[in-house]
Amino acid sequence: MKENVISATVFTLLLFLNTCLLNGQLPPGKPEIFKCRSPNKETFTCWWRPGTDGGLPTNYSLTYHREGETLMHECPDYITGGPNSCHFGKQYTSMWRTYVMMVNATNQMGSSFSDELYVDVTYIVQPDPPLELTVEVKQPEDRKPYLWMKWSPPTLIDLKTGWFTLLYEIRLKPEKAAEWETHFAGQQTEFKILSLHPGQKYLVQVRCKPDHGYWSAWSPATFIQIPSGDPLMLGVSHYKNLKSYSPRKISSGRLQPAVFAKAKLTTVQ
Repeated sequence: MKENVISATVFTLLLFLNTCLLNGQLPPGKPEIFKCRSPNKETFTCWWRPGTDGGLPTNYSLTYHREGETLMHECPDYITGGPNSCHFGKQYTSMWRTYVMMVNATNQMGSSFSDELYVDVTYIVQPDPPLELTVEVKQPEDRKPYLWMKWSPPTLIDLKTGWFTLLYEIRLKPEKAAEWETHFAGQQTEFKILSLHPGQKYLVQVRCKPDHGYWSAWSPATFIQIPSGDPLMLGVSHYKNLKSYSPRKISSGRLQPAVFAKAKLTTVQ
């Protein structure tokens, strides 16, 4: 009697699996954690790519532990970072500790796991772009005119404590040019350009990077019209205490619209 019950159960299970296979229903494909980013060393977010869903509703969960520990934790926030993400707020973020994480995909037919990813928050910092980029043509009485620009650090970063150091880079080009000219600005938030073509409308952008980590995206483009007349002074760009200068070209990228005046412009937000 017992053997008959076991045989019937096995037969039912096999029939169910065969039906699912005929309907194209399979266990989920292997997910992949493809990116982790911290904007300020205080929080971070990781994103994953789902595998195939096997033709069935599939649930995803991210689990992690800190290196040297055995206790596993589940992602504290699946909402803030958007779909297929896990956000770690301040209370869950530790500097100089390595996180070991993976994603589990589960549906009615089974489960699959991503490869483990090792994350050190110190080395995944990518700040937001600088803010409030302002560009002006300065025309002092005793010198030839020059292009002056100023910007502010991203709001999520506290530079006053010395916990964070930001470096800046500027790029600009005439509106119809294909290539950008870039200038390294160090830690300064002001910059001068002394070599420009009169009568041209220029596009200007700025970005930043931490001492450890990656460059931010470029800020929205700012447009500035250079007045017609005598050519602006030819010479190298400079900023206070700059000891090295190495301009280079960067290929064109997508720009956001802005409004310009004759001598001063601030980007439309």
